[in-house]
Amino acid sequence: MNKRGGLRRDLLSKNFRGQIWVETVIYLLIAFVMMGLILSFIRPKIEELRDKVVIDQSLEIIKDIDNLIITMENSGNRRLLEVGISKGSLIIDSENDKIIFEMDSEYTYSEPGAEVQIGNVIAITESRGKNSKITLSRDFSEEYNLTYNSKEVLKTLGKASTPYKLFFTNEGESSNKIIINFETE
Repeated sequence: MNKRGGLRRDLLSKNFRGQIWVETVIYLLIAFVMMGLILSFIRPKIEELRDKVVIDQSLEIIKDIDNLIITMENSGNRRLLEVGISKGSLIIDSENDKIIFEMDSEYTYSEPGAEVQIGNVIAITESRGKNSKITLSRDFSEEYNLTYNSKEVLKTLGKASTPYKLFFTNEGESSNKIIINFETE
């Protein structure tokens, strides 16, 4: 009887240990599923918040460019602005005398299709299904003639790990417009 009782205890003890491991694995799987579900809901919100920060920073960059150009009163005046682009692209459209920032985003910055005036900058959000295309633009064509490397070209500055060094030079006046030349280093 003693042998049988000891054998029974050993079998029950082994089954109990096995049951603990099975329960532990099940609990871990449930925890991983819960974390996966939480992340699937939180991650898009985090991406939207990141995109909002990038858009706000890009708006500030365009405002900084605007302020630099406006304060460059004398011919030959040269200024430097370091521009960091982590997402999207900054476009110097010297053919149309505009500075434009464009970005595809999950964040809807403004009402899709409507132009929103933010100081001298116009913001437009275009709906593209799940994503949106955000465009911020500043038109200088009334008072300034923008050039890039002294040419009327379209220059796109894309995402980069280091900031761009953007130089502005007041090159005097022509046809009642001040010529502002952009160069990058």
